[in-house]
Amino acid sequence: MSLVIRNLQRVIPVRRGPLRRKMEINLKAGEFPQPNFPDDYNLGDIFLGVEYIFQQCKENEDYYDTLTVTATHGLCHLLGFTHRSEAEWQKMYCQEKQVLEELGRRTGARLQPLSRGLF
Repeated sequence: MSLVIRNLQRVIPVRRGPLRRKMEINLKAGEFPQPNFPDDYNLGDIFLGVEYIFQQCKENEDYYDTLTVTATHGLCHLLGFTHRSEAEWQKMYCQEKQVLEELGRRTGARLQPLSRGLF
């Protein structure tokens, strides 16, 4: 996975590389997946327009919470979730909500999925 943070001065690529192919995972209890190539760890790229996200924040919204929610939404897309239909949206919404609830539990933030109310 790559994360690129953009600001007005420059673009900062954190990591780049293509996904070579899907990994077949046949694991026994307690084993961890071992990729065949280093790039198999890579899921894709997330581009965050931080200035745009900052401008879209409402007065009562925390910028860093909004950035976290947007990055989580992008990560769900990298994992294959979409929201083209109500059924696909429901799956993605549940995944986003689960991740954000865990982040909220650890940080105390009250984070809501970006795709809430989409359907």
